[in-house]
Amino acid sequence: MNEFKDMMEELEQADGEEKKLTPKQAQILQAAVEIFAEKGYASSSTSEIAQRANVAEGTIFRHYRTKKELLISIVTPFMAKFMVPFFAARFTRNVFDEPQEEFENLLRTILKDRFAFAAENAPLLRIVLQEMAFHPELQQRFQEVFVKDVYPKFEAALDRLKEAGQVMDRPNGTIIRMIMSSVMGFLVTRFILSPDLEWDDDQEIEQTIAFIMYGLAEK
Repeated sequence: MNEFKDMMEELEQADGEEKKLTPKQAQILQAAVEIFAEKGYASSSTSEIAQRANVAEGTIFRHYRTKKELLISIVTPFMAKFMVPFFAARFTRNVFDEPQEEFENLLRTILKDRFAFAAENAPLLRIVLQEMAFHPELQQRFQEVFVKDVYPKFEAALDRLKEAGQVMDRPNGTIIRMIMSSVMGFLVTRFILSPDLEWDDDQEIEQTIAFIMYGLAEK
């Protein structure tokens, strides 16, 4: 799970912090991700996490005062990169910094970028989905990052496409909600609810794009 450690260090640097994850912290966080994803937060214990990380339980509490603090250490930075799937710095560069001339291309860029990230980080996504409803700190982080970093760029992209006649004149908030619901619904089903089904991923991406653009009704 090197992707997880790299992500944590990248986010720390992005926040202007100098500290790095120690090897033991990386072991603890990786073990916690695995245990929380398998059993859920409420059913997990710090003793299980310590055993999986091959450290003493007291070591966990030297780095994280409570199990909840450990959870927040995992989920908060991950939310800033995925749960509002359009606000990661890398993602906004890929999608919004390069103006899209067609609505279909914008949707395809969004889906392919988030699909790749979900495929690499499905255990973290599972934790976020399980725990966000029960932890106001996570909900607050979601709102802060979305309003500040994502929504303005998404609006600007939609406004350009409206002017070009690519998108109907509906409130941007409504359009964004519909896009996000469809993208997240696909990714949650693909990687969390039914990962063992026989998936044709390319076809599912194209079908999701078609649904967002045209809906299901016969014209």
